[in-house]
Amino acid sequence: MAITPDTKNWTWVIERPCPECGFDPSTFEGTDVASLVRENLEAWPAVLGRADVRARPNESTWSALEYAAHVRDVFRLYEFRLALMREQDDPLFPNWDQDEAAVADRYNDQDPAVVSDELVAAGASLADAFDKVDDWSRAGRRSDGASFTIETFSKYFIHDVIHHLYDVTK
Repeated sequence: MAITPDTKNWTWVIERPCPECGFDPSTFEGTDVASLVRENLEAWPAVLGRADVRARPNESTWSALEYAAHVRDVFRLYEFRLALMREQDDPLFPNWDQDEAAVADRYNDQDPAVVSDELVAAGASLADAFDKVDDWSRAGRRSDGASFTIETFSKYFIHDVIHHLYDVTK
């Protein structure tokens, strides 16, 4: 069964709390993101160890394995984008279609133990990269016109992984 692509613009989470997962961007600074990533990483191996890890709760929702594979890829993508922001002046990020990636990479057919190891490694690497940021005002852009500083980019990013952990544990 195909999942309907998420076309919502989630950039509002930079400015106000998420009513679904409770994420509140006003409660932390960009410098806190590395520790928030490391905290998030602690929960994923247990999620990926569940017997029902491949089961979709309904026809329009990813399985826990699909969410985890997505989060792994988000960690990788955001480390790449963070490097662009640190190395270039106001870079334009290459497009990434998360729904296309889920289908092309067959997220639900992947080995949960491998996804767990890869997710933890990718998240730890990104957390280390955030620890090295010394200028949180550097900018970057998406092709849809959304513009970020590393500070706002970090808040937008961390909401995604917090929200997806909420999705698989609610």
